[in-house]
Amino acid sequence: MQTTIVWVLLGAVFGAGVAALFAAARLRTAQAARVEDQKKVVELQATLQAERAAAGEKLALLEQAREKLSETFASLSADALRRNNDEFLRLANENLQKFREQASGDFKLTKAEIDNLVKPVSETLGKLERQVGELEVKREGAYHTLTQQVKELATGQSALGKETRNLVTALRAPATRGRWGEVQLKRVAELAGMVEYCDFVEQETIEGEDGRLRPDMIVKLPNDRCVVVDAKAPLMAYLEAVECTDEDTRQERLAQHARQVRDHMMKLASKAYWKQIGESPEFVVMFLPGESFYSAALEQDPSLIEFGADSRVILATPTTLIALLHAVAYGWRQEKLAEDAEQIARLGADLHVRLVKVLEHVTKVGRGLRTAVDAYNDAVGSIESRLLVQARKFQGLAAPAERGIEVLEPIDRQVRHVQALELGLPEESAAPDPDSGAGPDVP
Repeated sequence: MQTTIVWVLLGAVFGAGVAALFAAARLRTAQAARVEDQKKVVELQATLQAERAAAGEKLALLEQAREKLSETFASLSADALRRNNDEFLRLANENLQKFREQASGDFKLTKAEIDNLVKPVSETLGKLERQVGELEVKREGAYHTLTQQVKELATGQSALGKETRNLVTALRAPATRGRWGEVQLKRVAELAGMVEYCDFVEQETIEGEDGRLRPDMIVKLPNDRCVVVDAKAPLMAYLEAVECTDEDTRQERLAQHARQVRDHMMKLASKAYWKQIGESPEFVVMFLPGESFYSAALEQDPSLIEFGADSRVILATPTTLIALLHAVAYGWRQEKLAEDAEQIARLGADLHVRLVKVLEHVTKVGRGLRTAVDAYNDAVGSIESRLLVQARKFQGLAAPAERGIEVLEPIDRQVRHVQALELGLPEESAAPDPDSGAGPDVP
């Protein structure tokens, strides 16, 4: 476990180192770009200084030219100088002003161009500084998070070790250890859907040849069969092995744990639960409340499975017992389906009897309808041939009559036969086809 913590810490330090190297590489790249941009700024500043120096030289040349012109005209005659001095000075001042304005415009134009060139560089440098700052913040946050996670892992590991020690201390008491096994057994049964009031019974006492037997759970099977589960497996040697720091002592305790498991299997085999409980399979299930108990015993004694099969004692962990109980639950579902199918068959047979009775009544009604139709048709034929002939003679003699004699139509529709030979009803003779020309006899 300490090796695991060391590997986790090494992994954390390695991850922090990789993150730091990645941030350093990004920082070096950003610094290199910044140095390159600074070089460009220096070059542009040098160009600006050169332009400023050139403008200064032009102004100096203008001043020198002005001085030379003043000296030249000073040597002329005073009269000509006085006449032309003001005009010359005016023109000189105008020209000088034009040169100054031109030089100032050139300087402003050069400054604007330099500003346009420097502005993107300044913006890039600003973005770079912000990105570097964000990377630094993220790096510090990641390092802080990693440090916090390592601390939480160490705290959790310490708490887990403490809880493990508390559990080991608590399980040293036989009553606590037995109750814990029963709770685990009940939890496994609940996970498998074997509800207590339906499919299993806890702590049932059985009177046997050697006295009272008390299995931890009896799993009821269909057809009044059951399987006994015992959860009193010895765990003391394994718990001592967990606390051992010396490897040799730990292996000795694990070997003792395997022997205790084998001895308990022999005790269960000697109790022969299947002889005390009727219609029970000839085996008993020995429940180990954890996968680690089973794997540790099997690692020390690989023949435990064969020994259990020969002794009619089946070792079961929570995983295997859940699978076994799922199979039992499936058997109960099949049993329920069989019971439902049997009840459906009974209901079907009763429904068949009632249906036959109803069809017999319907058949009688059909016969009565056919008899009534035949009688009606006979009466209509008799009226047509015997009464209406004489009545129509009255109309020919102009005998007074409020209404004419209506024509009586025979009923040509046939009553539909009930075809129910599969229900055991006798087949009735077919009625005459109205299209064949056959009709009722007319007397």
